[in-house]
Amino acid sequence: MSGRNRRCLRSSCLFFVALCSLHLLAQTPATGEAPQSAPANEAASPQSTRLLANSNVKLGIGDLIEINVFGVPELSIKTRVSGSGDIYLPLIDYVHVAGLTTDEAQELIQKRLEAGGFVRGPHVSIFVNESASQAITMVGEVNRPGAYPAVGERRLFDLISAAGGFTEKAGRIITIEHHADPDQKLELHLTSNNLAEDTKDNVDIYPGDLIIVSRAGIVYVVGDVQRPSGFLVSEDNALSVLKALALAGGGTRTSALNKTRILRQTPTGIQEIPVSLKKILYAKAPDVALVKGDILFIPGSAGKAAAYRTADAAVGLTTALAIVAVHP
Repeated sequence: MSGRNRRCLRSSCLFFVALCSLHLLAQTPATGEAPQSAPANEAASPQSTRLLANSNVKLGIGDLIEINVFGVPELSIKTRVSGSGDIYLPLIDYVHVAGLTTDEAQELIQKRLEAGGFVRGPHVSIFVNESASQAITMVGEVNRPGAYPAVGERRLFDLISAAGGFTEKAGRIITIEHHADPDQKLELHLTSNNLAEDTKDNVDIYPGDLIIVSRAGIVYVVGDVQRPSGFLVSEDNALSVLKALALAGGGTRTSALNKTRILRQTPTGIQEIPVSLKKILYAKAPDVALVKGDILFIPGSAGKAAAYRTADAAVGLTTALAIVAVHP
């Protein structure tokens, strides 16, 4: 026998011995039972949490997944789902997993391992490291809305930061729709727009989730006032006519207080509501509550009022105003 043939034969024998050793190792647990539950102190470990968080996640092309076979570390592998939706695993060749949930893929791999006689009573777990197929979507009042990759463990404030933070018109209500359970929406009411002060709402975000950042209500004060502005308001911080006027620095000497009116958007168009501002200032009439979207219009003298004589012109004044947050 030539030297080359002897070397080939020796390599083949070594591979066969290694394969047999792996097979014997997999059969070592004579009972063939699934692993016992982890002790209580291990149940709260980061790895256990991560595995639980990825339970029953649907797999797709481009996903990076980690596969572990209990008792057979040699078969543990980290791989990415190919463009055809397959993954390659030692011993059992290619497995099509795209479109399957992690639970379904685990069961399929277990059956293939047992049917091939490679592992007796296999217990397989799959963790999704990166979900390219189920990006996390940010919409609403963030500076860069769009889809963001679900890489590793993600939390709400991480995603808000990745999206460039809140816009100046962002409200304090954030709605999260979980991909795994779209009927159950999580609504968070931030106590502050400063995320560092509101860590209790920094919840886990999972692949496929939709995050909606609400738009705060805005009340505009325009016309003959010191500082025409738009003021952000929330459910727990309503504005009245007097408070809105004070925030705008008050009127001027030429303000026509008796011609003040509220311009309110309705399904049928703009409604004009007269306000007896002079009587309100002298406590001869009750203050009037404003609602989100209202425009408090205080005209000036007769000459200036002519420039603002239509509601549409007053509405147009709001486009270039600075938006100011109102703190309780």
